[in-house]
Amino acid sequence: MTAPLTLDPTRTALVLVDLMERIVALPLEPRKGTEVLFTAEELARTFRSAGAPVVLLRVERPSVAEQPPGSHLAAGLLRDGDLEVVKGTVGGFQGTRLDERLRERGITTLVFGGIATNLGVESTARAAADLGYALVFVEDAMTAFTAAEHEASVRLDFPRLGTVVTASQVRLTPG
Repeated sequence: MTAPLTLDPTRTALVLVDLMERIVALPLEPRKGTEVLFTAEELARTFRSAGAPVVLLRVERPSVAEQPPGSHLAAGLLRDGDLEVVKGTVGGFQGTRLDERLRERGITTLVFGGIATNLGVESTARAAADLGYALVFVEDAMTAFTAAEHEASVRLDFPRLGTVVTASQVRLTPG
């Protein structure tokens, strides 16, 4: 897809998965975590300026006294009005009330980015598809542990679940 994808900001949320300091710093492919973070921050600015919700998911390990260093969101990512959701599983819906919080806001479409493409992003997206959300995947706003894992999700799995775009193709215009 090369044309812009126009989305209604009153019905659409940006969902960014596991953009935590310790995860962004890992060796990742096909792009570095810092590149994904930069693109995600640009998307978040676009969504916020259009009045669309930004959801920031982060994982906490269950049953440990203290989380590993760098387990908070990347510095400066969370802004007033954003929805921070702490998950204890790979996906973002199990045990988090995320679905309820999105539905309260009238959200029907989710736009995804984050790390890792084939783990947290894909797990959250599959649950979202099962819950009836329309899905958009921003390919250059995600990365994985290997390029092959990223490519498998982006080229094989995500097109079956929704629409794959680049950040430059995302447009928010009230419907």
